[in-house]
Amino acid sequence: MTNSSNASSNASSASNASNAEDTGDAVTLVIGGTGKTGRRVAEKLLLRGRRVRVGSRAADPAFDWNLPATWGPALDGVDRVYVTYYPDLAFPGAPEQIGAFADAAVAAGAGRLVLLSGRGEDAARAAEDRMKESGADWTVVRASWFNQNFDEGFFREPVLAGQIALPTGHAVEPFVDTDDIADVVVAALTDDRHIGRTYELSGPRLLSFADAAAELSKATGREISYLPVSTEDYRAVLRENGLPEELADLFTLILDGRNAHLVHGVEEVLGRRPRDFADFAREAAATGVWDA
Repeated sequence: MTNSSNASSNASSASNASNAEDTGDAVTLVIGGTGKTGRRVAEKLLLRGRRVRVGSRAADPAFDWNLPATWGPALDGVDRVYVTYYPDLAFPGAPEQIGAFADAAVAAGAGRLVLLSGRGEDAARAAEDRMKESGADWTVVRASWFNQNFDEGFFREPVLAGQIALPTGHAVEPFVDTDDIADVVVAALTDDRHIGRTYELSGPRLLSFADAAAELSKATGREISYLPVSTEDYRAVLRENGLPEELADLFTLILDGRNAHLVHGVEEVLGRRPRDFADFAREAAATGVWDA
């Protein structure tokens, strides 16, 4: 079932709100608008005739989570925001930054906030709660491991090398597609029925990383294997590549099985089944992204 137990009192009022899509002239700020979900959200909003501002350090005006002075210019003229946080809401300091930003957004007139949160991440709940305290019309979208981690993220190089080495053992995960996430986010940004709701998203089936490697092998026509490694060995790999070692801790969400079941947020919001990993792998392979 979709998790909506954290919905606030404005969820009940949302059920009586207009179901018509808002296509007003104000700007939607998409934080992380060049990232895996943000890029897709921005593109889909533009196709709907919405004005979009990308929130990133390279944008003009720039947006930087660590420089609150950049938040005001980025929020100028904005009426709603898609909020993504790097590196992860479970990291220390995230709730405080999310809360301060949410307060600033509401004060600036950006009254609707849609937050991308982590499914099964207990530490992310504090950031969700802090956003809700701002008084915004909020929606929380919880997701875990993306299909696109394999072609746009940190699993791409291992796929190219032919071996995916991770500290995940034989645990399973319902990988979710970023296009499904983006479609849910766009619905939440443009339809009042989603105010005050928390949606959990997953793909249509559970896969181990060995299963994912097998699907990638079929899609690419070459052998891609999965190698279980220890968490400490994986921390060393992260250090060598200049990535935060804390990312290794996120794999505990897979190992303890907390997300090893399907949820139905995609169906609830969009009225269709989520995209399967095999379809993602086949379409991504056709682009040449994994050509050695």
